[in-house]
Amino acid sequence: MSPPNILMTRIDNRLIHGQVGITWTNSLGANLVVVANDEAANDPIQQSLMDMVVSDGVQTRYFTLQKTIDIIHKAAERQKIFIVCKTPQDVLTLVKGGVPIDFVNIGNMHFCEGKKQIHKTVSVDNNDIDAFHQLNQLGITCEIRRVPDESGENITNLLN
Repeated sequence: MSPPNILMTRIDNRLIHGQVGITWTNSLGANLVVVANDEAANDPIQQSLMDMVVSDGVQTRYFTLQKTIDIIHKAAERQKIFIVCKTPQDVLTLVKGGVPIDFVNIGNMHFCEGKKQIHKTVSVDNNDIDAFHQLNQLGITCEIRRVPDESGENITNLLN
């Protein structure tokens, strides 16, 4: 069986919204958006709201992290997959579980108490920094880039 056709993995604490559901999906040529998030996988209302902003012809799946790990290798070759996660810890869990991710796009990580802002749309705490360092050590490039036509910046340049 061939590896899954993962076009990109994105960290965005909003999961699917207009930028993800239309702009990124169309730019990538994805026909399947997999939201790998334990909470969203069990929230049909949130799923319905996210489905409303996805381009016609693009399917969505809402899986827990473990289910994503368990079934990603069963994906059909015709599936052009765009994975969306909420946190770098979620991506690290997928990678450690065997999901073949080699590049991560970071779109939005909201500021909240205990986090420091390192970019216009990205704020991190020590757990986030640790996860990004681990991903980097595993050879995974993590790049902040809000929209496809923007130039990206490697997050390791911004972490202390």
